[in-house]
Amino acid sequence: MTNQRIGWIGTGVMGASMCGHLLDAGHRLTVFNRTHDKALALLEKGAAWADTPKAVAQNSDIVFTMVGFPDDVREVIFGDEGVLAGTKTGDTVVDMTTSSPDLTRTIHRECATKGVKALDAPVSGGDVGAREATLAIMVGGDQPVFDAAKPLFEILGKTIALMGGAGSGQHTKMTNQILIAGTMIGVVESLLYAQRAGMNAHQVIDVIGKGAASSWSINTLGRRIADGDFNPGFYIKHFVKDMGIALEEARRMRLSLPGLALVHQFYVAAMAMGWENLGTQGLYQVLAAMNRQAADR
Repeated sequence: MTNQRIGWIGTGVMGASMCGHLLDAGHRLTVFNRTHDKALALLEKGAAWADTPKAVAQNSDIVFTMVGFPDDVREVIFGDEGVLAGTKTGDTVVDMTTSSPDLTRTIHRECATKGVKALDAPVSGGDVGAREATLAIMVGGDQPVFDAAKPLFEILGKTIALMGGAGSGQHTKMTNQILIAGTMIGVVESLLYAQRAGMNAHQVIDVIGKGAASSWSINTLGRRIADGDFNPGFYIKHFVKDMGIALEEARRMRLSLPGLALVHQFYVAAMAMGWENLGTQGLYQVLAAMNRQAADR
């Protein structure tokens, strides 16, 4: 497997750690990122640089993409200097971005016309999961393609599953984001209550984080809230994008998700307040501000 040439596009908060694990495992990597400086640490570890996604694909047998928004995915894959322009028959494209299931199906279909294999493989676990290689990886595509890529996934995560055909990975990720959205407002409101009651947030988390209310969000992001740490493990702007995709898919299915719609609006408010580059725990700032305003009246 270490003789396989790997391409990696997107070296942001999570992508850099994930790419680094593949390098540490002895793989040869060619990387591209819109901001060259964000790839410097990987280049120092031995990765090769390519000037375009097309050039990455030309020097790779399997290309991973981990970018921000569906429009970024579309440009990286289908642009004039995109991945598909540089692939050859038998190559594999793995998009690990959380993106639209419809776009994902288009990627699978267009790749197939060139004899290129494709997987959608969004992840969950945030910056901690990326750093510690404990991500949950939910995959859509064909079984033989998944089986071939699985040894690489196992370097990046602990829970890896083929969920079905093209787009199934993205649909699974949408269910994940819907659950996180509801959980995050619970985390924020519980810690606001604790703060108003004069409790020590860390002591509260020590207890409720081990009982029926236990979740990754309270034990990881709740701790950051308690410390006043709103730096991004996962950006608010990306979570708003994910919730928007989930709401659009729900509309297509004629499915009402009022809880998700409400949390989406709170996060949109965070962006309106200029907090789009905070981590998702920044939702605390929105509700704290609302309560300060109410108290001032």
